[in-house]
Amino acid sequence: MFFMKKYCFALDLKNDKKLIEEYDHYHKIVWPEIVDNIYMTGIVNMEIYRLETRLFMIMEAIDSFSMEEKEESDLMNQKVQEWEDLMWKYQQPLPGQKPGTKWVVMDKIFEL
Repeated sequence: MFFMKKYCFALDLKNDKKLIEEYDHYHKIVWPEIVDNIYMTGIVNMEIYRLETRLFMIMEAIDSFSMEEKEESDLMNQKVQEWEDLMWKYQQPLPGQKPGTKWVVMDKIFEL
């Protein structure tokens, strides 16, 4: 039987209409190297939703997926680091998070 891991994350964008429009645009033309890296690390589906400045990401990965291995792989990938640096122009930590904190894993509190 094939199981999937599901993760949900939140992050905020800077409250600037022009920057939000740019951010949305980049996510309609995600660099192919980024998409390849996502699949290569065991992620099979990723969706990002936005409500004003709040982002919500759903990520589904193969059962053997490791967040730690993904983070290590990302650090070694120059193109991923370039993308992350570019995206940080638009993003900001959620309230109460340490400066520089990006996507924060959310706790599941209900399932039907």
